[in-house]
Amino acid sequence: MKEIIEGFLKFQENAFPERVKLFKSLANQQSPRALFISCSDSRLVPELVTQREPGDLFVIRNAGNIVPSYGPEPGGVSASVEYAVAALQVNDIVICGHSDCGAMTAVATCKCLDHMPAVSSWLRYADSARVVNEARQHSDQSAKIAAMVRENVIAQLANIQTHPSVRLALEEGRVTLHGWIYDIESGRIDAFDGTTGTFLSLAENPEVNAVSSQARHVA
Repeated sequence: MKEIIEGFLKFQENAFPERVKLFKSLANQQSPRALFISCSDSRLVPELVTQREPGDLFVIRNAGNIVPSYGPEPGGVSASVEYAVAALQVNDIVICGHSDCGAMTAVATCKCLDHMPAVSSWLRYADSARVVNEARQHSDQSAKIAAMVRENVIAQLANIQTHPSVRLALEEGRVTLHGWIYDIESGRIDAFDGTTGTFLSLAENPEVNAVSSQARHVA
């Protein structure tokens, strides 16, 4: 805790004064450009990876970067998605998984989670990804886990489209969906190409997206 408090003091002394005008402009309003949904893993920091400033991203973080399908009893993730899309009018939604994900490792390896019943229940929202991944052949356990991370991003992209606010925004051409995988060791990001159904290097394919609002609108 000492290091965290020291970090705050350093922020107050150095970082905040450098951004006085920015924080003044954000004091009573926000207009983030994107909703960024990522894992709670401490090694993935959305603002650092994307080099964004305060006010640029509306962030949701949870175990496994999961977005439950919309239902009659929406929870915190659903409420946050709805607020970002309907109230803040974000233009892009990113669902970002990452390498060495503990949540997806547990799902892929059928790890016993009896001692963490809340986690076990939460990860059931990745069931559709799990059954697809189980039906495929993998060279080894590491490959199976990496594939599970990818399948989960695809599954959550499907889940988020069940949310009324997202469905409407897609139909009206107001939002684009992105599925990313961040590699912790290399800093690389692979993005899901909804046209080909494959993951491509984001650095080499910066225009790639999972679901284009324009494509949906034209269709």
